[in-house]
Amino acid sequence: MARILLLHSMYGLRPAVHQAADRLRAAGHEVHVPDLYDGRVADTSEDGAAIKDDIGRDELLRRGVAAAAPLVDAGGLVYAGFSLGAAVAQNLALADAKAGGLLLMHGTSDMADDASTEIPVQLHVADPDTYEPADWLNAWYLRMRKAGADVEIFRYRGAGHLFTDPDLPDHDPESAERAWTIALDFLATL
Repeated sequence: MARILLLHSMYGLRPAVHQAADRLRAAGHEVHVPDLYDGRVADTSEDGAAIKDDIGRDELLRRGVAAAAPLVDAGGLVYAGFSLGAAVAQNLALADAKAGGLLLMHGTSDMADDASTEIPVQLHVADPDTYEPADWLNAWYLRMRKAGADVEIFRYRGAGHLFTDPDLPDHDPESAERAWTIALDFLATL
């Protein structure tokens, strides 16, 4: 089974992230869940954005690198994340020549024009999603394919942005269950 680095959303390391990690562990995966916010947790997206901005993008990436560092030596690490955590996971995976895969829940990140990777990538995203508009996703998909990744995108019509989080208003139980079923199948192949 996979060794997974699972990164939280801009809300911080909340119970939903631990529940997701437990779900992955129940499927036989080794899961590591670092706290990129050093214990800070947000109740609203505005509070989460404020924490993210206070820490800063570069520091969040540095913390992600530090969390991944003890896990990358053996190779094959699967990077996964929720929204902001997905963006960080994508950056880490594209910088890791030995990455085993990338599971993105609710988010993506920009990428360098010269990015190169052959990892399998799976994205689960609301449709529509104000944080991940269709034109952005189309361009992201084309860039990821140009980089060499094997990409699958699953869109969930009518779901809210963080539809897998049962503690947020975005939660959509049917879409969440479908996403987890597909994601677990993906992880089982890595």
